[in-house]
Amino acid sequence: MIVSIEEHGAVVTLSLQEERLDAHNSNELKSQLLNLFEEGKNKIIIDLADVRFIDSSGLGALVSGFKNASSRDGSLKLCSLQTQVKSMFELTRLHRVFEIFPNPEEALASF
Repeated sequence: MIVSIEEHGAVVTLSLQEERLDAHNSNELKSQLLNLFEEGKNKIIIDLADVRFIDSSGLGALVSGFKNASSRDGSLKLCSLQTQVKSMFELTRLHRVFEIFPNPEEALASF
């Protein structure tokens, strides 16, 4: 999985540079998020601009990250969802769980 990581003070932005977030790469995302939490980084933005498809495994990885962030008094926010990915969040009602922003700048400003 190709991910670029940027730090903005206490906030970390992960930009997924993959077209798919699915069973093939969702465990890698879980691992990267766990590593960040173990390093004490608990304010995370995940930029999904390049992701055009997400399945239940991908959603599960994001939910796992959300729960880990919450349990560490942090938060995990999403931004730049493509239409099909946004539809999956609405279908599963996860858009009511996650804070979702149109772009990384607005997500960063929300902290």
